Amino acid sequence: MNISTQKHLSRRTLLRAAGATIGLPFLEAMLPSFARAEEARKLPRRLVAIQTNMGIIPQYFFPEQAGADYKLTPYLEKLAEHRKQMTIFSGCSHPGVTGGHAAEKCFLTGTPHPDRGGFRNTVSLDQFAAEHIGNETRFPSLSLACSNEGGPTLSYTRSGAPVAPDKSPRKLFEKLFVQGKPGEIEANVEALRQGRSMLDFVGEQSKRLSKTLSKSDQQRLDQYFTSVRELEQRMSSAEAWEYKPKPVVKAQPPQDIDDAKEFVQRTRLTLDVVKLALETDSSRLITFFIDTTVIHAITHHGNRPEALAELSAHESAQFGALNDFLTQLTAAKEGDRSLLDSTMVLYGTCMGSASSHSNVNLPALLAGGGFQHGQHLAFDKVNNYPLTNLYVSILQRLGIEAGEFSTGKTTMKGLEMA
Repeated sequence: MNISTQKHLSRRTLLRAAGATIGLPFLEAMLPSFARAEEARKLPRRLVAIQTNMGIIPQYFFPEQAGADYKLTPYLEKLAEHRKQMTIFSGCSHPGVTGGHAAEKCFLTGTPHPDRGGFRNTVSLDQFAAEHIGNETRFPSLSLACSNEGGPTLSYTRSGAPVAPDKSPRKLFEKLFVQGKPGEIEANVEALRQGRSMLDFVGEQSKRLSKTLSKSDQQRLDQYFTSVRELEQRMSSAEAWEYKPKPVVKAQPPQDIDDAKEFVQRTRLTLDVVKLALETDSSRLITFFIDTTVIHAITHHGNRPEALAELSAHESAQFGALNDFLTQLTAAKEGDRSLLDSTMVLYGTCMGSASSHSNVNLPALLAGGGFQHGQHLAFDKVNNYPLTNLYVSILQRLGIEAGEFSTGKTTMKGLEMA
């Protein structure tokens, strides 16, 4: 029997660098004519992932027919003009993700059993992608939320820690487009440099420790070194961005709305800024958590007509806001294609039925991003298909070589790239 004499190692959260992208929209005039065709194929791919946390009335969302000839439901009627640009999913869920409302933290991670004691989340889809392509923009990712309480988020680091979201559309606008004063820039750069010095110190200490570890621990430490190197690269990129001017936009800063009941209008304000962030290539990975707890009581409607009518009015308005966002992305041009062509917009919820706290048959759709859309992919409503397979497809569309993600072990069946 081997008795370990190693000292206990405490874990520390080192740093989280908020990098920042310069952002002129893509212009054909920036390229020589002979390069335009080739460059068009290399235009950036982006992801906007949106979750509303109080479910969606299933019968108002899911079509009865599968395939391309499905009849639009009341909520999908709101998105009718984008029918050919989106795919509807039914019969999908996250394997093992249970717990009713507890599942909201797993929408982009797919980590099973969030309702169990000692639960620890894993990396979210956007943060996994940011590890690979985040340094291409000023902001590797943006985590946003429409909420008055706490810090609900869709984004989680590789260690499972939540990424604090930006909740103010106005502050988000200023973060993206208002240039800091010279003193503020130098302070940010100094903070980044101190962070890099700390990483250097920790790296040296860890190398010394490596000689005393078992083979399995050395492998874990190698993974840690890889993460440190990636973080160092992000911090170096962030330092360079600090000295580059932020993009200039014609839009005026939005005025924040504090009333939680106005979550639809607050959603619209945030999505307006998201469109600008995408258009200026400030970030290519954006998550948006829409907290609708204010209508929690009526989600337990018990099929009462008056409660269903009130709830459906709120949810229908949410789809109206989503429609306007998709319309904005369609109107914005990037080279010879629309911004929606290069942007995957994932919209869904953590509960198939908020009334019963069910976490199966999750309402979800994907718009844009260069897939062959215009269909309803209907899977088994009893033995659900892993929604995380869709995340593998999304990663590959972002140009990331990933054969699996979380519980997803392959790409989404029936969803092909255009």
